[in-house]
Amino acid sequence: MSEFDPHKLTVNLLTPATFAQPVEGRKYTLTHSDITGQLFLDIGYMYNMQAVNPQMRDEVLAEWKKDVNGHLTLAGTAYVDGGEYSSSTAGIRFNIFMKEIDTAISGIVYGDRPFYARYPLLLDAPIFIHYMSNYPQYRQVLYYGTPRQYLSQINVVHR
Repeated sequence: MSEFDPHKLTVNLLTPATFAQPVEGRKYTLTHSDITGQLFLDIGYMYNMQAVNPQMRDEVLAEWKKDVNGHLTLAGTAYVDGGEYSSSTAGIRFNIFMKEIDTAISGIVYGDRPFYARYPLLLDAPIFIHYMSNYPQYRQVLYYGTPRQYLSQINVVHR
């Protein structure tokens, strides 16, 4: 991944999900090809774990969840480590995620534009990414703005 290119995004709705349903519990599985730069977004009621490379674990998962006040937030996770890597390797993985997370979020948000057309209030919902790690310095939850901010930054060049 690197700079987001909408032409390199493939979106797959997992039945019975549609661009209207579900809302709460709507799940996103974003994977990519290091070789082609292609992004693959699966949208559904469940994550598409078959798309996840179990050796790399470089996917970004996200879900619409209610916060403690009952407001919907887009809550994502990035798997840094579960204790299988040294601290230095986990640090490298964390830094790669930090560098690429804006591209991943752009793919998730851009790929579900018809959903936001039906639920425009969600354009201003907060996005949080939880970096999962056994190492405290990498185990963080960070705020990444709103879907509206990501959509406003995407320039689509028609080819």
